[in-house]
Amino acid sequence: MPDRVARKVQGLLAEADVRIGQQRDWDIQVHDPRFYGRVLSQGSLGLGESYMDGDWDARSLDGVLYRLLRAHVDERVRAGDLLDALYARWFNPQTRARSRQVGERHYDLGNDLYRAMLGQRLVYSCAYWRDAQTLDAAQEAKLDLVCRKLQLQPGMRVVDIGCGWGEALKFAAEHYGVSGVGITISREQADYARDLCAGLPIDIRLQDYRDLSERFDAGFSLGMFEHVGQKNYRTYFEVMRRLLPAQGLFLLHTIGGNVSVRRTDAWINKYIFPNSMLPSAAQISQASEGLFVLEDWHSFGADYDRTLQAWRSNVEAAWEHLDARYDERFRRMWRYYLSASMGGFRARRLQLWQIVFSPSGRAGGYIAAR
Repeated sequence: MPDRVARKVQGLLAEADVRIGQQRDWDIQVHDPRFYGRVLSQGSLGLGESYMDGDWDARSLDGVLYRLLRAHVDERVRAGDLLDALYARWFNPQTRARSRQVGERHYDLGNDLYRAMLGQRLVYSCAYWRDAQTLDAAQEAKLDLVCRKLQLQPGMRVVDIGCGWGEALKFAAEHYGVSGVGITISREQADYARDLCAGLPIDIRLQDYRDLSERFDAGFSLGMFEHVGQKNYRTYFEVMRRLLPAQGLFLLHTIGGNVSVRRTDAWINKYIFPNSMLPSAAQISQASEGLFVLEDWHSFGADYDRTLQAWRSNVEAAWEHLDARYDERFRRMWRYYLSASMGGFRARRLQLWQIVFSPSGRAGGYIAAR
């Protein structure tokens, strides 16, 4: 590897106070010199893949990635920008057919992995740590917060867009006396959710959100909007509008970014969430304009850093008991995914929003629970 390439990468890392071969927790130990060329030529994709392949390590992986993101080093090395930008501008990566890819490649990985990671409840979205000290308590607090913000009452019928393993609807049915419909594009999630919700007035469907047409009293979506894509944001809100009465409420729980984009990070797209995209506040506002009144916008992204730390600790503790098909490269990929996500929230490059909408504005005003 030419010295100039190594020096260039070392200089970029130094801008984030990350050193090669030093002994701080967030310093990088390089095991294979191809690391330098991969990072310089492929940007975030090269950084992630070289970690998966064992080219480098750090005692605090999230510490490294937090510093790189805080210093915006990723914006200095962005391979493939032109091709990615053109593709995102002219094509729709989240068509009905393509939208199922994330279910098949991510959510259908295996319930054993998610049971090990997520805790007592299989809730794969940010927990609410305001008054909680454990992951399980924080996830229950989040589910209760959603129900309280929606002002759920016994007898109401609700829809969960992207219901995952069915935990949110189960909680709402058991604690607030509602019935509901949950939709997912993951077969494994749908099968699990049907078993979980057996005996409750809950219908779990393997269905695209665009095919919904019936009426509900309220609706929510927890961690699904990241898979909708900017070409479909308006359609998404049009669907939600036709499902709700004038005085209904809809809660959108989503990761968000600080700027509007048309594509996702290359490594995340290839290995974790194909065809995903993080919305900006501007994109959400524009897509919902004229369809909904925005009643409340609650930001608590710091809670996601803590949630991810708990998930990573759970996975690492359970690793030797997981299916042998999760090999060492997969383990390093998963660790990198969780650590990079921690770094993004800690650096405030990523946000977590709960947004409450009403079709016509709640009569007398709306006061959100906290």
